[in-house]
Amino acid sequence: MNPIIPSDIIERAYKGKITKEDALFLLTIPPFKLFEFADRLRQETVGDTVTYVVNRNINFTNRCIGTCGFCAFKDNTGYVLEIPQILEKVREAENLGATEVCIQGGLLPNVDINFYTDIIRAVKTEYPHIHTHAFSPMEVYHAAKQSDITVEEALMHLKDAGLDTMPGTAAEILSDRVRDIICPGKLKTDEWIDVITKAHKAGINTTATIMYGHIETIEERIDHMMIIRDIQKKTGGFHEFVPLTFMPYNNKVGDEMIKAGRYATPGMEDLRLYALARIILNTHIGNIQASWVKLGKKLAQVALFCGVNDLGGTLMEEKISSSAGSTNGQFMSAQELEWFIVSSGRQALQRNTSYKPIINASNHEQMKLKVA
Repeated sequence: MNPIIPSDIIERAYKGKITKEDALFLLTIPPFKLFEFADRLRQETVGDTVTYVVNRNINFTNRCIGTCGFCAFKDNTGYVLEIPQILEKVREAENLGATEVCIQGGLLPNVDINFYTDIIRAVKTEYPHIHTHAFSPMEVYHAAKQSDITVEEALMHLKDAGLDTMPGTAAEILSDRVRDIICPGKLKTDEWIDVITKAHKAGINTTATIMYGHIETIEERIDHMMIIRDIQKKTGGFHEFVPLTFMPYNNKVGDEMIKAGRYATPGMEDLRLYALARIILNTHIGNIQASWVKLGKKLAQVALFCGVNDLGGTLMEEKISSSAGSTNGQFMSAQELEWFIVSSGRQALQRNTSYKPIINASNHEQMKLKVA
């Protein structure tokens, strides 16, 4: 199959049992051999369909009591959206065909769980068919602490209000060594795992993320993916894995990197990480998503040949990456996403947050073209 990769590693990859030593070895082989293997696993797992979701990001505040050194979004003289303003953004998203709104924001000092449930309840009352994908594990942890309730209670309040799924952000690198440097005020590795695991047990599925390319080691990246795999074995609650390259501009951690002559991750390093994610998570998490905001549209298209099968969402509004120096835009239409997919020789399919297909006229036409 691939003479450069030993047969025992290939066998473990197919069984979903890649070891840390295997992963380190795979990073030493020629990159296109690694990409080829990841692409084969992608094709055998999910076929040639590439999915995307029509969604909108709503960042309800850029004020935050957090002390994350990588954040360029925080501005304590900034804004806090009122619920009518959030609802107006949801209305605009619905008019553009969105099936999901992703709601996140900074940590406000004087709010409790009711602040978060009020947002969800208001959205679900006005737009019951819109999927609410909201609040990171850090936000849930913060809401519980501010309300003097347990994480389980906070999650149940949110679910009762209408929360559908949660983004698996605030993970950064699941290493306390790294977290103590880049985000000392944030929940620890075990606390992030605890919130995510309890969300899954409560019936709230999530995404899983990694923010890489700052001070972490290669080994810590691999350890992170192994932790995600272990959680998935226990709960089955992750829909997707989303690598997010660190944007080193306009923030403290990035300033130190740039002074040392280090900048954003090179494209080949990004692609290696996507490929490794596909291989490590094979049989456990079927969907590997490329962030076109982070990578840029053309490199995200290349990632489709390195294990990726999803290009994320239309977003419509994306403030966190752009504040940290991303120049790849804040919106890509469904039509343009499909163009990038089909021009790669793949089939484009609009999905919902849970990766169920949404069939529309455009999908049908693309499928006809592929069949023809």
